[in-house]
Amino acid sequence: MRIGILSYHFPPEPAFIPGSLAEELAARGHEVRVLTGFPDYPGGHVYPGWRQRWRHVTRSERLTVRRVPRYAGGDASARARMAGYLSFAGSVALVGRRYLADVDVLYVFQLPATAFATAGLLRMLGQVPTVLHVQDLWAEEDHGPDLPHRPGRLLTAMRRVHREADVVAVAAPSMRDLVLADGVRPERVRVVLNWTDERIFQPVRPGRAAQGLVRRDGRCVVMHAGTIGARQGLETAVRAAVALDDRMDLVLVGSGAEERRVRGLAAELRARNVRFVERRSPLDMPELYAAADYQLIMLRDLPELRGSVPAKLQAALACARPVVASAGGDTVELVERARAGLSCPPEDWATLADRFWLASTIPAAARMEMGRRGRETYLREMSLRAGVDRIEELLREVAVGRRR
Repeated sequence: MRIGILSYHFPPEPAFIPGSLAEELAARGHEVRVLTGFPDYPGGHVYPGWRQRWRHVTRSERLTVRRVPRYAGGDASARARMAGYLSFAGSVALVGRRYLADVDVLYVFQLPATAFATAGLLRMLGQVPTVLHVQDLWAEEDHGPDLPHRPGRLLTAMRRVHREADVVAVAAPSMRDLVLADGVRPERVRVVLNWTDERIFQPVRPGRAAQGLVRRDGRCVVMHAGTIGARQGLETAVRAAVALDDRMDLVLVGSGAEERRVRGLAAELRARNVRFVERRSPLDMPELYAAADYQLIMLRDLPELRGSVPAKLQAALACARPVVASAGGDTVELVERARAGLSCPPEDWATLADRFWLASTIPAAARMEMGRRGRETYLREMSLRAGVDRIEELLREVAVGRRR
């Protein structure tokens, strides 16, 4: 097939879902054309060595990537994000029809950032069948107080493309209900779980440097790796850890908009067993995972997050690491079904403290068995091969169905 891919982010950005999908589909013999922007995530500045321009095309066997300019102001505010979304939509409108005119099927890696561009592209391409892979549903709190009216327009655009796509693939089972609420027919909604970057996230042994960074003594170590933001609610983890300062350490690796607040709470509570480690390269993370006893998965108690599975869960399971999940909905359901760790409801520090205590009592052999079961579940249900098989089947299905 001739397959078009629309994605706001693409490698060398940490966008392994659209990147690995494009490579794998090309390796399977399809002609793949990617339409994306210039790399600027997560800092908001175009990467060194890159310059935004209109005619930037790279080609390899069966894979072509065209990049179009978008606003990259380096400002994390909601206004700056919306400027990026709208400028990307404008650029896609200028080049999308010609570049993707003769594709058999279009795949959209659907984040809120792509909503306006997707809406315009579907109108321009007309009869091209589309598979929409929904990754996130817009949370009201994400827009902030400096953007009072734009979220309504963004929500409207997202809901419209949900209804117009031939198939909507959702990245978590409970997200299906949220998409159905937008008016999508049930038979057009499928579940395709995300995978992780399997070239990086594999079971490894920790080196001495990783051990020194994560561990201080023989106590249990629970590590949170990733964004320290509003959705994670890591204040709950800090309060839970403080209650067990004689039994376990909480290590937070990464950064984010709420880092200052979380650090402030740890200082206020005099949390001697809570440590912060600056953001590390993804290449370093498997060893850091292996140096800790558990990986912590945190999500706040928000309706839109119950149908969300954080990418760090797939990474931890792929590395055969047991997890402690403080979340609701699909995240906890996956952990419990795989028997890959411990879980509790979100935003309940006392119950999370109880899980931390229980985690610290589990022998190393039992922890290894949890990790083994988690990796088996990942390979069976969430791996690159399983995910691309499902997406390729959907692309073929809608392409053949539209021709009929």
